[in-house]
Amino acid sequence: MRRILSWVLVGLVVLFGVIQLVPYGRDHSNPPVTQEAPWTDPQAKAIAVKACYDCHSNQTHWRWYASVAPVSWLNQRDVNTGRERLNFSEWDKYAGRGTEAARVVSEGEMPPWFYWIIHWSAKLSAQEKTTLSDALKLLP
Repeated sequence: MRRILSWVLVGLVVLFGVIQLVPYGRDHSNPPVTQEAPWTDPQAKAIAVKACYDCHSNQTHWRWYASVAPVSWLNQRDVNTGRERLNFSEWDKYAGRGTEAARVVSEGEMPPWFYWIIHWSAKLSAQEKTTLSDALKLLP
């Protein structure tokens, strides 16, 4: 039994090493900001920066684990998807989505639990949700 467990452990270590060679999840680029969202409330912008901008802007802070597969794969997918759905750094392309974003924030769908469980500062209080949601509704 011990021998089998040893081989399984060696296999897992080798597999972990091999998946590091997969290039997906290593494009840690931050394209240029073309048009910042026109925030009218600086407090709401600060809340958005801490809770939303890592996935919904071109100002992603890539942490060390974003380079270690398979976490890097999930991280890259989340950033790509987040930027596709709403990007505060390219507001000229995403104008008009503030109302939907406000709904998602007020209903607690964003930020998702798997993000704030690692980034505690991104967990929004009821007051922060209200402040952010109200400001999102005002974005053109």
